[in-house]
Amino acid sequence: MSLSDYSALNRELRDMLSAAFIHFPLPIEQGVRWTTDAPFRGTASSIEHFGSIGILAVEMEAAAIYAFAEARDKPVICFAHVTNQMASIEGDFEKGDSNGGDDALQLIYAAAKAWMG
Repeated sequence: MSLSDYSALNRELRDMLSAAFIHFPLPIEQGVRWTTDAPFRGTASSIEHFGSIGILAVEMEAAAIYAFAEARDKPVICFAHVTNQMASIEGDFEKGDSNGGDDALQLIYAAAKAWMG
């Protein structure tokens, strides 16, 4: 096991998903997420700093899931449906049809199909 400043999706799983999502009809953002919930613990300067180094979103639970996966050497994927910008724009909690369920099922189906080969 190695120590890192970040916990991350396993590289082989990331590559598999990247290939699975090339022609996916919904926008997919892959990248680093910040592990501290910014609205509760972040300051304006820390939010600006993490944004400047390419952090895409806040997802504390994903960090825990990926730390577990690395510690136990298990293939784990976390999907996050990021829909808001800290309630800074009108309707930014809107997830779409079926509260995002339809999109989530399409995403999971594409990932499972890639996993199964």
